[in-house]
Amino acid sequence: MSTNKLNSQRVIIAGGGPVGLTAALLLGHYGIECLVLEADADVPRELRASTFHPPTLDMLDEFGITSRLIEAGLVAPTWQVRWHTTGEFAEFDLGVLKAHTAHPYRLQCEQWRLAEFLLEYIRNKLPGIEVLSGYRLQSFAQNEDGVEVTAQDAAGEPHSFSGAYLIGADGARSAVRSQLGLTFEGHTFPETTVLATTSFPFHEHLPDLSFINYCWKDSGTFSLLRLRDLWRVSLYPLDGESDEDAVSPVSIQAKLQEILPTAESYDILEIRPYRIHQRVVQGYVHGRVVLAGDAAHINSPSGGMGMNGGIHDAFNLAGKLRRIYAGEGRELLQLYERQRRPIAVKHVLEQSGKNRARMQERDSDKRWRSLTELQRKASDEALATQHLLETSMISGLREAAAIQ
Repeated sequence: MSTNKLNSQRVIIAGGGPVGLTAALLLGHYGIECLVLEADADVPRELRASTFHPPTLDMLDEFGITSRLIEAGLVAPTWQVRWHTTGEFAEFDLGVLKAHTAHPYRLQCEQWRLAEFLLEYIRNKLPGIEVLSGYRLQSFAQNEDGVEVTAQDAAGEPHSFSGAYLIGADGARSAVRSQLGLTFEGHTFPETTVLATTSFPFHEHLPDLSFINYCWKDSGTFSLLRLRDLWRVSLYPLDGESDEDAVSPVSIQAKLQEILPTAESYDILEIRPYRIHQRVVQGYVHGRVVLAGDAAHINSPSGGMGMNGGIHDAFNLAGKLRRIYAGEGRELLQLYERQRRPIAVKHVLEQSGKNRARMQERDSDKRWRSLTELQRKASDEALATQHLLETSMISGLREAAAIQ
């Protein structure tokens, strides 16, 4: 086993996705050395998050990351809840947030682009940050003075690393959380979501379509989210349809044809099934080990809050570590937990859960009441502003900042 005892005051980060790399970028700017251990050899380009909320864009703007995301993505000034059968909809215009954010819109851009932009920035501009790809964390131990981490490289060889703190940003199946023996409290929803992409131009055929649309249909629900060169469509198995059948190209094709019948078959570019979980870990901070992002909380993707919430974790945590390295006490990590965990429960899990429940509703009368209420909010600037401050995650950040 190779042993690396150098830089014992650095921060070790398990996970080189958007959350871990954001934390590394920030700590590097603060002059704090970091080691990032990422299990994948390359940035995965599979279908994951694709929505960036206004405050996330504000946060990343300082580093030139936001402008690159905008260049690669699609600015979405509005989003809708639609009744597909009738074409009626409630549309929210994020322009009402112009007094609250420098980016009053959502940005549609693939998560992997952010990871690649962060990695490029770190390697070009932050020599104090080391990123080891293909290194999977195996175990760790901590004492009063620091942490010792063992990771396995792509060839299966073990390596030992020393640091002052360990950030577990290693996702929903976090090895850090698992070794801490923590329960991941919450539940898993019964339905499977099937995400498919197509280059078919829905916007040229469905009137008044936004770039982000949550849609009811007679037999259930679906969503249409536009990226620069394609549409992402979230679909669900039919009643009685097995998960295996639901992910077949034949089933996907049939569901797309139900949304909009076409003379030719849809070109289906990618299919990804996943289950929806609502869970939050019982504690974020355990001595010198701290959890962030999906390692700490996972939620329904409805509303696009998961990745954004993890990035917000990284900004909060990096700010606390900056102060600790400047001489303040380690109890600041508890403030990170006090500020972020309740927000994950109240503003991320609960809001995304409400979004999911609204769209899963099958009762027509309840749908109409929900749509009418959303239309009322969307047409009143004060109500729309309040609603968008919440759904764009601005309210949660402000509430967190007030917690001491």
